[in-house]
Amino acid sequence: MKAMILAAGRGERMRPLTDELPKPLLKVGGDYLIAYHLRALAAAGVSEIVINHAWLGEQIEHALGSGDRYGVQIQYSPERGAALETAGGIKQALPLLGTEPFIVVNGDVWSDFSFEGLPVVLTTLAHLVLIDNPSFHPEGDFTLQQGVVQNGGGQKLTFSGIGVYHPKLFEALPEGRAPLAPLLRQAMAEGNVSGEYYSGEWIDVGTPERFAELSSRLGRRVVSNEV
Repeated sequence: MKAMILAAGRGERMRPLTDELPKPLLKVGGDYLIAYHLRALAAAGVSEIVINHAWLGEQIEHALGSGDRYGVQIQYSPERGAALETAGGIKQALPLLGTEPFIVVNGDVWSDFSFEGLPVVLTTLAHLVLIDNPSFHPEGDFTLQQGVVQNGGGQKLTFSGIGVYHPKLFEALPEGRAPLAPLLRQAMAEGNVSGEYYSGEWIDVGTPERFAELSSRLGRRVVSNEV
């Protein structure tokens, strides 16, 4: 099974930390933010990883290289000019991801979630990991009922940014910029999205305040962010 880490965002809310450094290379707890995903995926036996990038993406390639020191093999999917958004970035990377279901994880989240338990075979077009609603997103995203993710119909949970997708979810999507949510909602309307609930640690590193919170949570001071 392959995985893709989404790392093409500009990180506007993290400025000035991201003015000269892409957000996935911010250091917390002594390592790059993106390195926690690389190690967790490797621990789950996922060794083939695709990373997309746009803003200062050459720094990501320079810092991570081929992925050998993390026990993985990295291929890169550069997005020239403006980032392609989530679905557009995945669509561009499909030739690197193959024809089987693959894991996708947002590069700007941190969690102790174990990728090992994710389904390798899908009977749906997507499988999402949902979590309790954080304070900055109290309304949630989707509901989860008996393993099926829906757009409404009950108490909503928040999408963690971790999921498994079948390439068929993106086959009708035109090339170019495109968000993921409309594709997921269309698949949900057809009963084609499964999911699971995760109650462990998770944080969206979307602001300097949450970045500082994660650093405190990991029990170390934020170290130099130089590549």
